[in-house]
Amino acid sequence: MEETQLILRTINFVKKELQDAEGGHDWFHIERVFNTSKLLLKYEEGNATVVKLAALLHDIADPKFHGGNENIGPETAKNFLESLSVDGQTIDHVVNIIKHMSFKNSLEKGTMFTSKELQIVQDADRLDAIGAIGIARAFNYGGFKNRELHNPDVPPNLNMSKEEYKKSKAPTINHFYEKLLLLKDKMNTKTGKKLAEERHQFMLNYLDQFYREWNGES
Repeated sequence: MEETQLILRTINFVKKELQDAEGGHDWFHIERVFNTSKLLLKYEEGNATVVKLAALLHDIADPKFHGGNENIGPETAKNFLESLSVDGQTIDHVVNIIKHMSFKNSLEKGTMFTSKELQIVQDADRLDAIGAIGIARAFNYGGFKNRELHNPDVPPNLNMSKEEYKKSKAPTINHFYEKLLLLKDKMNTKTGKKLAEERHQFMLNYLDQFYREWNGES
């Protein structure tokens, strides 16, 4: 199957699978990551087909919406790609990217899979987690989980393990310190690092304004 047709079939599959997804992890999130991945490919080397497929399928079954099951996403992607007779090497690469790209997995110690393609898709996904969109997604998910906006008596946990991160019910503002503000320095590619700078500063400015309003300051 030619790449254009393969990507189109994948887009249609993802749209159908995520039609009822939470707003921060829906098709529009996938579309943004897909488009940003293509932007990064203009400046970074990588297998375009692998990057595009991984970007489209990376959140096909996010564990936090499936009882913490970290296998369902990679398995769903694998089964779908096999149904289209995609070659095994491409499938294995895409599945490995899906397994290893999340922030929570970076909290685990040990050797991690990596590739240029993973770095591109991971940067695109992390860029969508910061800046104006990242702020909107954070509060959207916080509302979805009925979490407090902010609680001065609950300080951020800056040394969480993967399991602690998965089980956290902390206020949404804490998420800035526990993840979002850390992403700028976790970017892999030169282009990703450059794009992250402005979005990072936007979050810092937002937090400054948030605390002024929270404290009733002018």
